[in-house]
Amino acid sequence: LTNHWTTTGNWSLQDGVATLTPRPGEKGWSRWSAYLWSKKPVGDFAIEFDYKVQKGGNSGFYFRVGDVNDPVAKGIEVQIYDSASAPANRPLNDHDSGGVIPGVPPTKRAAKPAGEWNQFQITCQTDKLTIKLNGEVVNELDLTKGQLAKRPKTGFIGFQDHGLPLSLRNIRLRELPPATSP
Repeated sequence: LTNHWTTTGNWSLQDGVATLTPRPGEKGWSRWSAYLWSKKPVGDFAIEFDYKVQKGGNSGFYFRVGDVNDPVAKGIEVQIYDSASAPANRPLNDHDSGGVIPGVPPTKRAAKPAGEWNQFQITCQTDKLTIKLNGEVVNELDLTKGQLAKRPKTGFIGFQDHGLPLSLRNIRLRELPPATSP
């Protein structure tokens, strides 16, 4: 964890799995330094990772964060959530796994139940964001539209410490060149 990431949170690495185990009294998502942050900014990228949450679990993958002390307002979040526990008839929202905060729900339910490994494949190249969850495209966005247009074009990436347990494995990040126009 120390070569490419920085954190003050209670993250550990064992057998290739990065695990967040919140310390007693650690609650909520506004302890920015407890997030697992990249040590350097990233522009265009492709990342794959597996995640596992407990029942009621909540976290997020942040990218293009211009200020790690204000990631909610100065970055983009792909939601990691125990969506499979939600009632099937509840409308999807931006807090479901694969949703983008601010304001974009996933297009379908693709998350596995709490306690099972899920896989994200996220590609962000120039102004296009594609999110696959467990092999299914759950979001394709133009980052020049809506609230996302005001977000930075480069910045730090990270995983949210929401004060709830989270496990990550097989994190593979590749920086990409900007897309060329046809």
